[in-house]
Amino acid sequence: MSTLRLFRQLSKEELKPEFDNGNAFTSVCINTAIYLPWLVSQCLQRGVTFKRANLKHISEASKIDHSGQKAHVIVNCTGLSALKLGGVEDKNMMPIRGQTVLVRNEANVMCSSSGTDDGEEEICYLMQRAAGGGTLLGGSYQRGNWDSQLDPNLAVRIMKRCVELCPALTGGKGIEHLDIVRQGVGLRPYRNGGTRIEKEKIDGVWTVHNYGHGGFGYQSSYGCSQKAARLVHEALESRPKL
Repeated sequence: MSTLRLFRQLSKEELKPEFDNGNAFTSVCINTAIYLPWLVSQCLQRGVTFKRANLKHISEASKIDHSGQKAHVIVNCTGLSALKLGGVEDKNMMPIRGQTVLVRNEANVMCSSSGTDDGEEEICYLMQRAAGGGTLLGGSYQRGNWDSQLDPNLAVRIMKRCVELCPALTGGKGIEHLDIVRQGVGLRPYRNGGTRIEKEKIDGVWTVHNYGHGGFGYQSSYGCSQKAARLVHEALESRPKL
């Protein structure tokens, strides 16, 4: 529990009647709209070159290095595309559809519950983003669902659950008092058997795989990238010395 500051069990008086137990702790919630551009800036400062390309086979990545030379190592972070990308074609990959509602309302607290009364594929959480990024309301956990279109009925259920869980979000009022910024649908890159972090040679080029993180990509990114980096170093050290 050392990574969770001020961790404690909630008392019966603090719990809603429908909950048996609960926990409270201090943690971190990032604003992805700020965090991702920051990551890009850190890469650019270190001399990284970004390129966009459509690849049919993972080995093609070795031929688009900015130096004009063949790459020594490929790092495969293709997420759901690992299902169909040539040379990978990982049949363990599948989408888990998530739907969210972003609102301007803030409750200065983040909440989640372990289940809902609306079915096993629906979940309940609200996360207030840093630096005025609003509050993200969720959600759904629909395995094998590729639908990228919004489900308006699901959106209403999401908002109702979140307001019931945290009435402070609307000052004790209904969902009509939520100030909606936008709604979204995302496909989590889930992998049966867990995240794949390993190296192999494909068409003579070392490839380090780092994909299949499901809905915990941000949370696990530092640990997974450190392991992937170690594999890259191992691959480079195994090259013949001239």
